[in-house]
Order: sequence, then structure tokens, then C-alpha cells
Amino acid sequence: MNFFPKLIFSHFSRHFATLSKLPNNFTKIPSRYRPQAIRDAQQALMDYLHCTRYIPFVYAEHIAKNSFFSLSSLISGIKFSTTSFNRNVLRFLRYHPINEYEFFFESIGIDYEEVGGLLPSKKFFFSEDETVLEAACALSGFGFPWNKLGKLYKEEVLIFKASSKELKARLFKIKECGFSNIPVIGICLAFPYVLRGGGVNELGGEIVPLLNDLKRVFLDFDLGSHVEDNVDAWYEICRKIRVFYDLGCEKGKIGELIGRNKNLFLQYPEEVLVSKILYFSRFLVPKEDIGMLILRNPEILDSDLETPMISVMGMLKHFGLSVKKRDSIAKEYPYVLGRNKMTNLPNVMRALNLHEWLFNRIKNGNRRLLANYTLKDDEDLDKGFRDSLEKIQFSRTPVHTMEKLIFLHRVGFGENSLTMKVLAHVHGTGSELQERFDSLLGLGFEFSKLCRIVHMTPKVLNQCPKTVEQKVNFLRHEMGVSLDYLDIFPAFLCFNLEKRIKPRYRFHKWLTENGLCTRNYSIASIVATGEKSFIARLGRIHPDALNKWFENFSYKESDSSSQD
Repeated sequence: MNFFPKLIFSHFSRHFATLSKLPNNFTKIPSRYRPQAIRDAQQALMDYLHCTRYIPFVYAEHIAKNSFFSLSSLISGIKFSTTSFNRNVLRFLRYHPINEYEFFFESIGIDYEEVGGLLPSKKFFFSEDETVLEAACALSGFGFPWNKLGKLYKEEVLIFKASSKELKARLFKIKECGFSNIPVIGICLAFPYVLRGGGVNELGGEIVPLLNDLKRVFLDFDLGSHVEDNVDAWYEICRKIRVFYDLGCEKGKIGELIGRNKNLFLQYPEEVLVSKILYFSRFLVPKEDIGMLILRNPEILDSDLETPMISVMGMLKHFGLSVKKRDSIAKEYPYVLGRNKMTNLPNVMRALNLHEWLFNRIKNGNRRLLANYTLKDDEDLDKGFRDSLEKIQFSRTPVHTMEKLIFLHRVGFGENSLTMKVLAHVHGTGSELQERFDSLLGLGFEFSKLCRIVHMTPKVLNQCPKTVEQKVNFLRHEMGVSLDYLDIFPAFLCFNLEKRIKPRYRFHKWLTENGLCTRNYSIASIVATGEKSFIARLGRIHPDALNKWFENFSYKESDSSSQD
């Protein structure tokens, strides 16, 4: 289950990503003439679209001035001249018609690299299908910024299949809720589906409850009077509101709650809001609960959930876990205890299998406990860990080793001597270890159980994900055993699949099926027994067992190591 909605990720990618690299076709032109070359090429394209293709001047200008990459590709083969470049481009266009949709899609704000996948097949000119351009012109005429129309197109392409008359009717229907043009534009950019239509009175079933919420927020609670009168400001505030609907909060039900906590949307940048949602999503709780937690307790956005140090046992005590349960945890999860960073708290709790408990404590009135928690100077210091940490600083590869240690802390291992023992046996960079850990989670391992496996058998993390996946598949499908068996015998994942696991298991299966072996050997006994002891066992099972083993089952190549 994805606990962080795809659309929330898109908020980052669309609004906080760096701009694309500028095209390099202009590098053939001397740098002092490039501004002139760009202006001349844009003017030539605008003249061509308006005078030759009969596109209204204002829209021809929008397309020409906002399609830099397409324009760059167009002029790459045209010789530059300080006196005649504009004419050269016009002459080229006269004999080499452009794909007008390509320039259009880039001009409305769609990334140039995505444009190719949106181009209609067998159509080059707007005259072949004017619907898209007419829709864009209608929206632009209402006040939508031309270079933001791509947001609407990518999310709700059906908007651009509607006639200009239909779009105007939908826009004025939204205005009737009490909004002027600029708020309507901000709402539509953040919630493109309000322009999709297709319902009673051209407003679909999910749109009316949304608009009721927005009326409550912007008009009844007067949030609108605090928003600057420009499209960007309204779009920004509506994006923040949309985050909560993307989390699963019900449309038509949270307008009053948003209105009573309007400072949340006025004071905090979207990055802060999304980063806190990301943090709580790591507790693996229903995403709607995360949204309601923040809506009801906006002050939680002020909390530093990244840098403070915590004591794991101190945090459990702080949130009211009983002495009996804390003693049980100390015995069962000693590798999690000690200090860690607040940013790792969700995974610390997952390692203890207490993530839902802690989140519910926060949600049900104990939210201030996070902000109020403080670590005493001498609390939970582990001397063995500190001594080992000092040795790392003077080792040959301190940076590499610290990256591995940071990974272990990130997945829930605390500052203790047991963590240092695990550290000594895991190999690879921090990012490689994280990739291997994540791949194991993807195979179905429970987080808490996987941490225990890593504690018991650290070398599990020393193998590439594909190798481990093959072993897990063999365990599940051919051996018919669930992942729970690895709680008992995690070292299974460290043995070579082709040279040890497969031949031994299949031979024992053959012996059992043919009535030659009546004893039920465990998987651990079959796989982990040393080679000499294994051969001796076969001799005791049946006189002919050895010959059968060497002739038909044993791995043929000489191999000094049966572990990966």
C-alpha cells in the first residue's frame, strides 16, 4: 500500500524541481548575438503563425515566446546572420512547415521531453483539429496564464476536448459560488477536474462538495481576504488545500476545519507541510489520519522532527508505555535501544512494532509530547558504542563506515554495542545497504522481523537483491515454506542457491519420495550441515545414497565455498 499519494510527490516535482537545462543549439551563435537571434526567431515564428497559419496574434505570440526548446531545434540548421536572420527563419518556415502541436504543448508549460508522447498522430496543423487550441484560447481569455495551461492538460485532458462555449459555462458556474476570476483560476489549476464537467448542471458529483468546502473556507471564514490578488498566490493556497484531499480527507466534510485553522495555509510553506506528511507517513498509518492530525493540530508543523537526539527507552516512557512492556522490549529488541535521531523515530518504532501505537498516542491528544520531549545530557549513553565510534574516526575509511552506521540508525538500530557488531559484518555503501534492505521489504518481510534478521545474521545484507529474491522464491514456491521460517533460520539466505540449497533439498526430497529416508530433516539441517557431516549422513541413510548424490544431484564444479 502506498501511504504517500502520487499526487503529493507531483507537488514537489512540479513546483520545487529545478528548471530544465537550456538547449545548446544556440551555442553555435556567438554569445553576444544570441539574444538577438532568439528575438528574431521568435518574431519570425510569431509572424508565420499569425500571417500564414491565421492564428490570432495574441496566441501566436504566446506560442512563439514560450516554446524555446522547439524553436531551438527549428533554427539549428539555419545559418545565422546579424542582418537577415529573421528573414532566413521565415524563408525556412515557408518551405518546412512545423508541427504546430509541438510548439503549442511546450508553450503551455509541458516539459519539452514529454511533448513527443502527447503529439496527435497524423496531425500537424491546428486546422486539422482546432479543439485543443480553441479550448486554450477560451481559458486564456478568462485569464489563465498561457504557460500554466499544461497543468490542466496533463491532469485532465478532457478539458481540451470541450468547446469554448462549454468551458465558459463551467467557469461561470464556479464563479456563481461567489468567486471572482482570479480565485476561480487558482482553484481550477489546483483542482483541474472542476473543469471536467459531465454531471448535473455541468458540475460532477465530487465537484459540488469540494466547492462547498472552498466557499466555507474562502468566504465564510474569510481566508480569501488574506490571499494576494494574483493567480500564483491563489494557486499556491489551493495546492496546500488539495494536499489534504489527496490524503483521503472527504470533500464537503473538512471546510470548517480548514477555515478554523486557516493560519496553517497562510504561515507554512508547502515544503514544510509536505515534509511533515512524509514524516508521519513512515509510521505506515492510514494517510487520512495523517491529514486529520495536521489539520487539527497545525502547531505540529513547528516541531523539529529531524535533528534532535532521542533516547528510545526515554521516548517510550515519555509516551506512557508501562514498565512491564518496556522491560519486555529491552529483552526482545536490545539492538534498537540507546540513542537515535528524531528523524529516525518512525523506523525505530517500526523496528519495535510499536509504530501504530505511538502514532495513535500522538493523534489522540498527546501531540505536544513530541515537542516537549528533551534528552538529558547523560541519558542512555552507551560507552561501548562511544569507544567504537572513536575508533571509526581514526580508521582508514571513516566516511564509508559512518555511511553504513547512518543506514543502520535510519532503519532503527540504536547507539549500542550490538549495532557496532552488525556494522562490522555488513559490506557495501550506505545507499547499497538501503537498496538491499528495501528489496527485502519488497519481498514481503515485515520491518520488525527484518531488523531482527539483520541483527542475527548481518551478512543477509551483503548480497545483491536479485540473488536474495531467487532464494526467497525457491523457499516459497519449491520448498513450500513461508518467510516466517527465516525468523528461525535467517542464515538460509546466506547459502549459495545453486551449489548448496537446490541440490541438497532436491536430493533429500528424492530420498523421501523413494522411501530411502524416513527421518524428517529440517531445512536448517539439510542446508547448514557441513560438507563432511552431510556426506557421512548420506552414507548412514542408505548405502547407495552417496553414489546417487554424486552422479545426479551434487553441484559438479569444484567449489570451496557454499556461502554467497
